[in-house]
Amino acid sequence: MRKYRVIFQPSGRRGEVDEGKTLLEAAQSLGVDIEALCGNKKVCGKCKVRIEEGYFEKDGMESGMSHLSPVTEAEKKHIKPEDGPGIRLSCTAEVYGDVKVFVPERSRAGKQVVRKAAKELSIVLDPAVKKYNIDLVPPTLHDMTTGDCERVLKFLEDDYGLKNLTFDYEVLKVLQDTLRKGGWKATVTVWMDREIIKVEPGFVETCYGLAVDIGTTTCVGYLTDLNTGKTVNTESMMNPQVSYGEDVMSRITYAMTNPTGLETMQKAIINGLNEIIERVTADIKENGAAGSRAIDDLTIVFNTAMHHIFLGLNPEYIGRSPFIPAVQNSLNIKARDVGLKINPASYIHVLPIEAGFVGADNVGVLIAEEPYNQDEMVLVIDIGTNGELLLGNRNKVCSTSCATGPAFEGAQIKFGMRAAPGAIEKVQIDPFTKEPLYKVIGKADWHTHLEKVNAKGICGSGIIEVVAEMFKAGIIDKSGRFVMGLNTPRVRRDVDGKPEYVLAWAEETSINTDITITQADVRALQLAKGALYTGAKLMMKRLGTTQLDRVVLAGAFGSYIDKEAALTLGMFPDCPIDKVYAVGNAAGDGARMALINKGKRIEANERARWVEFIEIATDSNFEKEFMQAMHIPHMKDKFPNLQALLEKSKSRVEIKV
Repeated sequence: MRKYRVIFQPSGRRGEVDEGKTLLEAAQSLGVDIEALCGNKKVCGKCKVRIEEGYFEKDGMESGMSHLSPVTEAEKKHIKPEDGPGIRLSCTAEVYGDVKVFVPERSRAGKQVVRKAAKELSIVLDPAVKKYNIDLVPPTLHDMTTGDCERVLKFLEDDYGLKNLTFDYEVLKVLQDTLRKGGWKATVTVWMDREIIKVEPGFVETCYGLAVDIGTTTCVGYLTDLNTGKTVNTESMMNPQVSYGEDVMSRITYAMTNPTGLETMQKAIINGLNEIIERVTADIKENGAAGSRAIDDLTIVFNTAMHHIFLGLNPEYIGRSPFIPAVQNSLNIKARDVGLKINPASYIHVLPIEAGFVGADNVGVLIAEEPYNQDEMVLVIDIGTNGELLLGNRNKVCSTSCATGPAFEGAQIKFGMRAAPGAIEKVQIDPFTKEPLYKVIGKADWHTHLEKVNAKGICGSGIIEVVAEMFKAGIIDKSGRFVMGLNTPRVRRDVDGKPEYVLAWAEETSINTDITITQADVRALQLAKGALYTGAKLMMKRLGTTQLDRVVLAGAFGSYIDKEAALTLGMFPDCPIDKVYAVGNAAGDGARMALINKGKRIEANERARWVEFIEIATDSNFEKEFMQAMHIPHMKDKFPNLQALLEKSKSRVEIKV
């Protein structure tokens, strides 16, 4: 029987399935949870998926509706025009060719866990948008020479000292009706002490802004009360562009190789942000209008590729040497010009980018962590699909970008998956018996204490821990090779004769197959961690330093990495373990800071130009340093802090680090 490749997004799970299997059967065999409330009876319509059309170069596959069985009458009853193009019921559509499938949020039984909670910020409250109450004297026949617009402007100058204000044209069009509706009492919203972007009848106190962080894999929006600076709600989702490529280069390629690729991806992220906006403002009612219109300011950060795609700028030239972006400085763009469903007259403030592959998200990290105000030598690592690093102190700060690939997100790993219920996220391995303990997302305890584990894969934090534990237990050596001949059935060879470690037996899983860590998995992680280490090492050489005082793990993913495991692998140079800590979503924190303090926007522009970008790939020592950094934790560099830590924990690692 013929087999065909099926790729499910945004989970990233992929595999071969027999010809004629339904997409739902394929999903179940690959551990992809799709809602199917009717038990495959084709009557609930909950298992809708979108079929991606076109050639996907990175995956080397052509995908399309023609690779599936024809649409049935049962499907037609459930698929509506508002669902959009390419929709099928996964319980009905049979596979007759390679296909790439996107599972919408509402169809996912196991909801993705997007961990980007907001933390308290300590910063002076001075937002770019402020509201002012005005109380005008109604005009009479004796006062016919002053228009409504001029009366509002004069009041704002006399009472608040605001001079030379202008009106947004669309706001001006509704000014007369608004003033009369409020009995000449109104609230005026002013942006940057320059432009009136909203006029509301009566006196309105509430003022909201939204800070947005668009990552390659996830998106998050922080609804903020601009009167207090407090985050009142947070919503997140998987980046809907994932179906067009798991990393930035594959999305750039998609834009280049498909005539409507850029437009398609731009629409996807705009629609995704509008969904976040709708959800985050669900509890807000503004004079009976939709809550989303209560958002009067928006700041946004993203990497350079996401920046260009969001703005509809051709990303081709940042994908090839010399990697020149269309624009580096910050931008202020009307919400209505890009189709975001907030106050249409409000501005979207796009933070500046540093260089071709060091984007506004890294600038967000920069202004949140402020290494330029520190005496210590600080390394800040924003770990994600694309790793970005900052190194320095008040004297000088360097930045660089590392193509870590999606291994940290669970892709390129045989049983890898993103953080979702069923993903193994924590691992310990007994150095003597080689037996593992693991914890699964959605379960409160370690697997040995649970009657039914239902593991179905392993996420990024789990991958880092399991490989570090395999090294400490002597299952792999310093080069990453498996040590065969150990007295345990967990270290074995697969059907192709390649070594693997059994982390979970089939009966412990929901996919009815052993979850293993393969030699290829170890290599993928070595490539990713080697890129990070090499970036840090070359920046240290540029700054003439051999010692780090602190290591800051930024990004939502960084918050869930075990720092001892990260140091054991050699994700960064040796550092005292108590000086390694996570700060959460620092890029999002920077966006929030720019939202509630307009001075941070100036600071971002200045510091983005002050930081020295280093292109490590062109460094003459790159290849040598990278090959050495592939070893665990490193081929030559000493790790005295790690050695002391391992000896203290009695891990019995026989190899010197």
